[in-house]
Amino acid sequence: MAAAIAPATPLRLKPYSALRYLSLYSKTKPNPNSLPFPPFLLRPPPFAGAGVVLPRRRFFSTIVSGTLQSGEAVEKTKPEFSEKWRGEAGEKIGEFRKKLRVSDIKHGPDEGLGRVGQTLVVTGWVRTLRVQSSVTFIEVNDGSCLSNMQCVIDSDAEGYDQVEAGLITTGASIWVQGTLVPSQGSKQKVELKVKKIVVVSLETFHMLCGVGGEKAMCVVLWIISLEKLSVILMVICYLRFSFIGLVGKSDPSYPIQKKRVSREFLRTKAHLRPRTNTFGAVARVRNALAFATHKFFQENGFVWVSSPIITASDCEGAGEQFCVTTLIPSSGEVVDSPVDAVPKTKDGLIDWSKDFFGKPAFLTVSGQLNAETYATALSDVYTFGPTFRAENSNTSRHLAEFWMIEPELAFADLNDDMACATAYLQYVVRYVLENCKEDMDFFNTWIEKGIVDRLNDVAEKEFVQLTYTDAIELLLRANKKFEFPVLPISLAI
Repeated sequence: MAAAIAPATPLRLKPYSALRYLSLYSKTKPNPNSLPFPPFLLRPPPFAGAGVVLPRRRFFSTIVSGTLQSGEAVEKTKPEFSEKWRGEAGEKIGEFRKKLRVSDIKHGPDEGLGRVGQTLVVTGWVRTLRVQSSVTFIEVNDGSCLSNMQCVIDSDAEGYDQVEAGLITTGASIWVQGTLVPSQGSKQKVELKVKKIVVVSLETFHMLCGVGGEKAMCVVLWIISLEKLSVILMVICYLRFSFIGLVGKSDPSYPIQKKRVSREFLRTKAHLRPRTNTFGAVARVRNALAFATHKFFQENGFVWVSSPIITASDCEGAGEQFCVTTLIPSSGEVVDSPVDAVPKTKDGLIDWSKDFFGKPAFLTVSGQLNAETYATALSDVYTFGPTFRAENSNTSRHLAEFWMIEPELAFADLNDDMACATAYLQYVVRYVLENCKEDMDFFNTWIEKGIVDRLNDVAEKEFVQLTYTDAIELLLRANKKFEFPVLPISLAI
């Protein structure tokens, strides 16, 4: 989103003509008795009926320049603005609505039985396909949950020829419409009796997008006059189509099949890792943890501070830093770049004055210093963002990049700090256990057995505070052999 103040003598597009050119799609009331199949196929091409032919990649600039040249941009000094766009301007932009997800269908208290008999649309990616003599079973997953939606399709369904043609295989993205019915199997309560199914090629989607399928830009331009001040507010939405989420067939070499694959193999297929159960579950749990983090602090009166990623600060020497510089040639020239290309001072040292910031800069190791300054003005604040450490240590406790939460409390003592940390930890653990049960059960079965019970202990049991001396005494009395011996205080000092 960008906002700019117009010049002293503002140019104002005539509202109706401007909106006529900027409307990408005509809006019509949908028929409540029918569902679009698939939705985007029914949209007219951009600028249909406008009588204007525009180059594919110059939509916005051509519209504005053409409007200026035609005299439709006029000088305005009076605060005139129609409250509603009517007539030839077309209708207003429709309300954004969340689409129905598999988790919405299956994760209710009745596991979907309350929707039996409803006609639903499911979009997602094929996990498995079983073709039998009289019926075909397709497992579709849309990433909203671990479980799949079982779709049952027979030869009478519209689009079944795509099954016969072999277009629907593991990894294909499909659009399915059908009636939700009680499942005949024992693994799920409901399944989708398919009426229509479609797989659209990428070439077709290129044509529908009108921009080669690489990038589309939708521009909405509002011009608001407030007395003698005109403010131009441009909302520019870039939609990048990578075809991961598009409706289309899967290549025969698609590597993520029903059989389990190693994480080492998935390192070589990074673009497909999110489609696996493990990485999908990790992404959903991480999302829940991030949401719960903001929710906890916001509910307790904290203000989130966005600390800078690039900084000249070492933040109390928290760790080795990654240097950010433009003195080294760009990525396309790195291979053949000589060392002498880095500018130096007369003393042979790096001349940082020639760098982008005029001095050394680094990726942040902590947002603590920024949070401390804001805490002296806003009281309770927290930072939550990426941090970087350049320790070259290949262990699970040393990461080059990670997200760190750093609360700062004003007018508080150590007891307040401990209470805050305990409350936060129990809050987010409890939130994940309640909202990611299916994913946590998956981790408990396949990744780390007993993890759910341990997290339940963290969420429900009370924390106690101990001095360092008391903690050592407890460890010494424990009937357990530790990997690293515990020394008495007298010997440890």
